[in-house]
Amino acid sequence: MSWCLSRNIEVYAKESGYAQNLYVDCGTRVKENQLMATLEIPELEAPLREDQAATKNARNEVARARHEWSSDMIDKTLCSTSIRRRWLAWAALVSLVGMVLLGMVGCSGEKAGVAESTDPEKAVNVAVTKVVRADLSQTLRIAAEFRPFQEIEVHAKVAGYVKHIDVDVGDRVKKGQTLAVLEVPELQDELNQAAASMRQSEQQVDQAQHELKRAEADYTVAHLTSTRLESVMKTQPGLIAQQDVDDAQGKDLAADAQVEGAKAGLAAAQEHRSEATANRARVQALFDYTKITAPFDGVVTWRYADTGAMLAAGTSSEQQALPLVKLSQNGLLRLDIPVPETDVPAVHLGKTVSVEVQALNRTFEGIVARFTEKVDDATRTMMTEVDVPNPRLELVPGMYAYVSFPVTETKKALAVPVQAVSREGNKATAYRVGGDNRIEVVPVTVGLETRSRLEIVSGLSEGDRVVVGNTSQLRQGQVVEPKPVELPDMEGGR
Repeated sequence: MSWCLSRNIEVYAKESGYAQNLYVDCGTRVKENQLMATLEIPELEAPLREDQAATKNARNEVARARHEWSSDMIDKTLCSTSIRRRWLAWAALVSLVGMVLLGMVGCSGEKAGVAESTDPEKAVNVAVTKVVRADLSQTLRIAAEFRPFQEIEVHAKVAGYVKHIDVDVGDRVKKGQTLAVLEVPELQDELNQAAASMRQSEQQVDQAQHELKRAEADYTVAHLTSTRLESVMKTQPGLIAQQDVDDAQGKDLAADAQVEGAKAGLAAAQEHRSEATANRARVQALFDYTKITAPFDGVVTWRYADTGAMLAAGTSSEQQALPLVKLSQNGLLRLDIPVPETDVPAVHLGKTVSVEVQALNRTFEGIVARFTEKVDDATRTMMTEVDVPNPRLELVPGMYAYVSFPVTETKKALAVPVQAVSREGNKATAYRVGGDNRIEVVPVTVGLETRSRLEIVSGLSEGDRVVVGNTSQLRQGQVVEPKPVELPDMEGGR
């Protein structure tokens, strides 16, 4: 049984344009209606392990087979009577010669004043190392390829000829730096026309304001005249003709209407000015796009156009528009790591990992920045991204690196080199050198295993000397001459 997503979609932009800000990345958790933007598979390298236990078992089997074959051949040969008699005769002769030689040795020993009956046991030189405490970690080592944190092809927003281009391949640029300037004569004419229209709208607003002031003045005079005549009619009836009073009231109302009309004219002029201003801003924005700038700090990795080349607008969908340059952000690099399903629980955001770059013979630090939180159905891996700071631009996109993920860690564990433990089936033994330089074959229990070391759970103590290398010729109690060696600590993964 496998889990599947209820909904899995690819999000597209409804309108074409440049991505000004991108607020999400791989692995970012988003909510419904959350603002997301304002407009390899590397091969898994499994490290080779040396199976010394299997090699030792094979050698033991060969030695045992040779011994059994030799015993069988001797028994079969001695079964023959004549051969048996010859064998006994030769044995008697050899014994006699041995006795003679022994007597000669005894005599010479007496003359030399040395009383030795047998030769002392000869010590064998063996390489030894001490059991120490160390921090062990089992790591997952995966190959990956560096890629830029961001990489884009810079297009023109408006169509035009390249007037001059200021950058070339390999140039480092800053955000906002001018890359090239386009020549668009018709756009300049539109900008001049929009500016003239805005100036005209300003004059119309001024004229409407004057008209309003004049209408307000006329209304003030007409209203005062009408008010006075009405007052006289109330205090001295018959002194003024009713017709004069009616004319004054009509002029008062007409003046009021003219004021309202002037206000409407002023509002219309102001709207026209706003429209002209917006149109000029639109044309100015398009004209500003004739200056192509860098959207972020980066390196120019390719140049597609030269001076005089015609660049189509990057928003055109009818034809493939020619870009100006390709820009790569190399100050921060990404590594795409396919983490196997079994090791997914060990991946955590912000975790520090080791990044080995063999081309530079150096090791850098990376940080687990994001992961998909989904295991791919085909590869059974979860894509994880590691960010590697590159302030000095020492790393170059395209380089290969080996990323080591700590999967299991043990602090201050008893550790020995893997060459110090012999395995046969489920049993593990170590050849310890005692204080009297004699071999002690002790069973041990191993725990965590790395590429170069083994954790000893029981059987050895800190400071014990153990034999490293081939132990097939050693036996319990054998006298040896220990030679301390230092083995390289190989860090890496499985």
